[in-house]
Amino acid sequence: MSTTVDLVQVLKNELKTARMTYADLARALGMAESSVKRMLAKSDMPLSRVDAICRALKMDFAELARRVADAQPLLRELTHDQEKAVVRDKKLILVAISVLSQWTLEQIVGAYRISEAECIGCFAQLDRIGIIELRPLNRYRLKLAKTFRWRPHGPVMDFFRENVVLDYYRGGFDGPAEGLLLVHGSISRALAPSFLERLQRVAQDFAQQHQTDQKLSPNDREGYTLLLGMRNWEFEAFTRLRRA
Repeated sequence: MSTTVDLVQVLKNELKTARMTYADLARALGMAESSVKRMLAKSDMPLSRVDAICRALKMDFAELARRVADAQPLLRELTHDQEKAVVRDKKLILVAISVLSQWTLEQIVGAYRISEAECIGCFAQLDRIGIIELRPLNRYRLKLAKTFRWRPHGPVMDFFRENVVLDYYRGGFDGPAEGLLLVHGSISRALAPSFLERLQRVAQDFAQQHQTDQKLSPNDREGYTLLLGMRNWEFEAFTRLRRA
């Protein structure tokens, strides 16, 4: 079995959690302590050895595999081809946006005209694309970082520009907890990035609050879409009036 440094690190972490020393593991494996240290310093080891370590740790191999998967770095951005696959089907992009909000299969099927079989099929596609890791009973683990964003000029943002932006701004932004702010000004180039960082923190706070409020009753929650942006931009009609 070819393993990665992530597997070795997970095994080391499990040793610490079990309060098992290298000497303890060596006795359980019938090996010299020095041999165990050399084995754990390598980036690969045979499946039989990994299985033996699992038995010594009283850990199921499937549980080890899950923890290794959880240790993998989360994606901050998809590739162009991955995004293209997402927007290929409207039901798939619906399910993709839903899983970004950590909706369950039952919530998606209950809210939209999409069958359970169709939703499970979308889950499988998102698993192949790399957005989620599909787990038993149609549960999943999101493989995207909190700082994840769609590619600025990628297929998903192009889809939203063409199909969503006008629909979003068509609203009056005058309902409860709704608002639209448009602020223009000239500020220091050195300070401009700090404002973007603040916007990113607001977005992360919103996402975190969404996670926290999932324990509330659906009657106590409402769906909102927070859209934040900052550009070095001037309305084209104004630019045409500028003096040469």
